[in-house]
Amino acid sequence: MLRRALVCLLFTAGPAHADSCDGLARQIAQSIGGTVGRRSGPSIDIRVPGAIKFDLTCRAEPIVQASSAEAQPSGAFFDDLAVASQILVGEPAATVAPIIARAHAASLAERRKSFIQQNGWSASCYTDPGSSSLRTLCSVGRIPPG
Repeated sequence: MLRRALVCLLFTAGPAHADSCDGLARQIAQSIGGTVGRRSGPSIDIRVPGAIKFDLTCRAEPIVQASSAEAQPSGAFFDDLAVASQILVGEPAATVAPIIARAHAASLAERRKSFIQQNGWSASCYTDPGSSSLRTLCSVGRIPPG
């Protein structure tokens, strides 16, 4: 009996979580002028015009990340990530944007991942100057309870 209940719980929890993640991806895509792309496991691509790539990963707590091939991404990179983050963590984009920018500046200066915690959520950035290409990856998400 207990085994049957656990099996039922596993089958009902997955689709509900997927539906909420799909809905969140649609909401973020719409807010930044993008479209929902391919889903791979817990991650959903969000396509926007240009070279910036967005991704929403839904696990214990959803995380939105943006990547760019540039060391100093465009203002749209930070603006769109702040808007997406507002939807995700509930903080105004105007509050999130300078924290993402600070994490990015620290990652450039310290040449390592920068992680800033703020009111139950975090922002992190990493800039990789390796080889001939430069890649910036920044993410924002709620800190899982625990």
